Amino acid sequence: MKTQPHQTARHGHLVIIGGHEDRQHAKEILARFVELAGGENARIVVITAASKIADEMWDMYDQAFGDLGVRQRAHLTLENRQDANDEAKLRMVAEADGIFMTGGDQKRLLAIIGGTALDAEMHTALKVRGACIGGTSAGASAMSGHMLAQGKTDLLPAKGAVSLGAGLGFVHRVVIDQHFSERQRLSRLLSVVAQNPYLQGIGIDENTALIIERGRGIEVVGEGSVTVVDGRTMDTNMADIAERDTPELIDVRLHLLPAGSRYYLPAEGEPARPMSPSLRDFLENVTKRNPLS
Repeated sequence: MKTQPHQTARHGHLVIIGGHEDRQHAKEILARFVELAGGENARIVVITAASKIADEMWDMYDQAFGDLGVRQRAHLTLENRQDANDEAKLRMVAEADGIFMTGGDQKRLLAIIGGTALDAEMHTALKVRGACIGGTSAGASAMSGHMLAQGKTDLLPAKGAVSLGAGLGFVHRVVIDQHFSERQRLSRLLSVVAQNPYLQGIGIDENTALIIERGRGIEVVGEGSVTVVDGRTMDTNMADIAERDTPELIDVRLHLLPAGSRYYLPAEGEPARPMSPSLRDFLENVTKRNPLS
């Protein structure tokens, strides 16, 4: 298909990291982010708005990306919403091949950039220019349209245990949780899905990344796994129980995708890879090219 003159041929990628990715040794995940952004000549911008120790966070990623050979790397400092509408800072995003959001507090990140001109510029970078957008920990949770704002990690799911907020909306109809296996957050993700059956839950382990290529497919890289919780066909008594009670959850589907997993939708004329209908539906949802809005 012919692209418009101002577009690139790249599809655009999301690199969604469960936190605590290796920044000192092989740096497998960060190296993949750099590769998808265009390699050593890529222009990479690091957004530290989620963190209260922005300078320390920048120093860490400046070192890591420098070790990977990236020469054009910059710290995008955002202390308030005025900064996120500043023309000079918008140009940094408009010219970037890779945009990376660090960890911290996803509520803080959204309070600063949600709905701003910088937010819109990031969507343009992904959808029009085919840039690579990465996020770790809080930066990962912020990528979905519905963002996990807060919630307890107990042994069992419970009604009212979690609350959602508006995310950046790079991917829709999902909720992303991080540090997943290490902090035993399956019950938290089940609580999300039980309260919001429309959404699928994605749990990403530490030093693990879910990579989404828009319109094409997904892969999992790193050391751990990605867990997908799908409750759209479940039966539950969630509407009838009291706050903090544990619900019945019948026929909840769970997919476990360990590092090395790769699933791609067939291009025109290619044979389709056999996969379950529910996994294919997940794949089509997270990779679809949402229109600019």
